[in-house]
Amino acid sequence: MKGLVIAGTKSGSGKTTLALGLLAAFLKRGLRVASFKVGPDFIDPGHHASVTGIAGYNLDGWMLSKDYNLKCFAQHSRKADIVVVEGVMGLFDGYDGKSEAGSTAQMAKWLNLPVLLIVDARSMARSAAALVQGFERFDREVTFAGVVFNNLGSQRHWEYLKEALEENVDMPCLGGIIRNESIRLPERHLGLVTREDSPLSADQIDCLAELLEESLQLDQLLEKLPEISIAIPSPQPEGKIPPGRVRIGVARDRAFCFYYPDNLEMLKFCGAELIYFSPVADRILPEKLDGLYLGGGYPELAAGELAENEEIRQQILQKSHEGMPIFSECGGFMYLCREICGTDGERFPMVGCFPFQARMYDRLKSLGYREITLSNPAVIGDTGLRARGHEFHYSEIDTEIEKSDIETVFTVTERAGLKKPSTGYQIRRTLGSYIHLHFGSQPEVGKRFVENCLIYQQER
Repeated sequence: MKGLVIAGTKSGSGKTTLALGLLAAFLKRGLRVASFKVGPDFIDPGHHASVTGIAGYNLDGWMLSKDYNLKCFAQHSRKADIVVVEGVMGLFDGYDGKSEAGSTAQMAKWLNLPVLLIVDARSMARSAAALVQGFERFDREVTFAGVVFNNLGSQRHWEYLKEALEENVDMPCLGGIIRNESIRLPERHLGLVTREDSPLSADQIDCLAELLEESLQLDQLLEKLPEISIAIPSPQPEGKIPPGRVRIGVARDRAFCFYYPDNLEMLKFCGAELIYFSPVADRILPEKLDGLYLGGGYPELAAGELAENEEIRQQILQKSHEGMPIFSECGGFMYLCREICGTDGERFPMVGCFPFQARMYDRLKSLGYREITLSNPAVIGDTGLRARGHEFHYSEIDTEIEKSDIETVFTVTERAGLKKPSTGYQIRRTLGSYIHLHFGSQPEVGKRFVENCLIYQQER
């Protein structure tokens, strides 16, 4: 098996386009592929899956331990001929300016993979060599497979860059991509548009593959990549609850599409059968459910359709009143609020488990890694349980409204250890917050949620 890490000199350099194009090109060559994304982002792994047909997994140096990252990589790449790991931000960008913690460079060293550096060469010529030389020399423990230039203006532009590199840089120049707006991935306020909203077509995927075959020296790249061997982790012990003993409904459509595959797999490992449904399109909940998991996404973009679907909103509210365990994150939490208010002031009624208004803004309201500690028992664990995740949203909830019997069960710190306001709103067995938890940071979260679903099943 071979593998590489795609890293940029900065955000927006073209990492995702290069990753998708390489995955498509390798598949057309008949290679079995696996893909990963460094950082907490949901959208890029979704696009990877559009190309490969299999889930893309997140690797993260803060949310997850080094051991978990290595096991995740080993487990989900074991059948691949080549593995593509897409980095985050610039190669050396991490949590602060003092260390490599959380950076793509750190992950490349953990995985012992070479880096393919992509440089946005728009309006650059010989200066690009100085930039690449700096990246090459900054950390000698990072190995490079080569460099690729993006946003070239012409073939002549490419020749200038190649000449400059040959004189000043050791790593090989493996090609350049001519500026082409037709392959640019669409974006919106939270980054790229999701695959659920704008899936890559077969023609687009073929176009990416052909573009990279024409633009890059893929044979040279594949020859340069070393063979890597990985230790296959020993299988986990079986969970206490027999597989499929409880049925958990998972909201999954274009409004709710942000789930770490690890979370869903952990719920199944702990004994759950996952039943997918659409709060946008389905008029009734699946039958015989013992719990609900409402992940993040863009409910504000489907607010009108969600509001019109009163039948399923009322059913979810009724299940909450009956004591069904319900776990909601970010967009799912917004859906469980009383209403969503758009940036234009238009209001859309939602489920109403929580008496809050989720109001959208034109600017980012919160961004960053979070560690939660349970200050009270909850559907995901006992007092004292700790787990890690992140939040990234353009809305806020109005908590000035009377909370009645709602309790907050999360104490929260950010990555630097600074305290944040308490969150994690719970009423009966319904829990919601803006934080996307990664169950790999604390496996008890999935286990305890499934156990609470079993308790609810036995109480009925």
